[in-house]
Parts: sequence; structure tokens; C-alpha cells
Amino acid sequence: MRHSPEILTLVIEMDDPIGETARKLIQDLCTEMCEKYGTPPSSFSVSEAATLRTVFLVARLGGQSVGCRALRRIDDNTAVIKRMFVAINGRRQGIARRLLVELECRAVGFDYQTIRLETGIRQPEAQRLYEPFGYRRIAAFGPYVGSPASVCYEKVLVEKHHAA
Repeated sequence: MRHSPEILTLVIEMDDPIGETARKLIQDLCTEMCEKYGTPPSSFSVSEAATLRTVFLVARLGGQSVGCRALRRIDDNTAVIKRMFVAINGRRQGIARRLLVELECRAVGFDYQTIRLETGIRQPEAQRLYEPFGYRRIAAFGPYVGSPASVCYEKVLVEKHHAA
């Protein structure tokens, strides 16, 4: 008798950005970034997580935490995507795309007009993820200015309409 593969349900939900699940996923992200770049990503502070119009999402596949992504405020109109990570056992299943779509929906709900992000030169798979979703390369911004390893992107979510 032949068994069909188990179908696992993907759930994406808000989670505690400083909780145990977040710590484990971010630790795995830091390990991977250290292997690629020799240093971990920029530090993450509790105060960043506690501000208004921010969210930390966790993707769970069959109940197991396999990915995360955060949205942080830059200013009243602009947010930045942080802490994008999908564990090896969750890759190539559309989880990163689903996290991106959910985070964009949250950004629109928070009334952001533009969303930015930074990835690295040694992450072509990340660049291939963002470009089809309408992200365009921009000059480095904020803490990434002057970093030769950074690749920055921006997407306009809502166009401002000016009165004539």
C-alpha cells in the first residue's frame, strides 16, 4: 500500500519578538549570517519591538516554527523589514513569499506608504525573492550607508495623492 505524503499546514501569526521562539529563530539566522559574512546581522533591541506599528511574525509548518519576519517603523510613512529567516527544513516551500505577503498586508494596515529592506550581496536567493514582488534596488539607507555587503530595496505600497 502506498502512502501519500503528509500535508502540513502553514500558519503565520504574530509572536513575541523577544520570546523563546523568536530567540531560537534569530539565533539560527545569526549563525547563518556569520557563516556567510563573518559577522551577525545588526543587533535587535527590546525597545524596537515595543514601538507602535511594528510586528514580529512566525511561520509554523505542521506546528514547528520554521521562519520569521519583522516589520519596524522608520518614520510615519516608512517601515523596514527585519529578521527575515526561513529554516533549512522550511525552504523551497513558498514560506518566505507567504511571510512577505503577510508582512506587506500588516504594513498597509499600519498605514505605511513605503517599505524598505536590506539584504546582502551573498544572498542572491533573497534578491530573487524581492524583485518579482515589486521591490526595486535603492541606495543604501540608515545604518547600511557605506556597507559594501548591503543591497537595499524599496517598495511603494500606497502612492500619495496631491491636490491639484
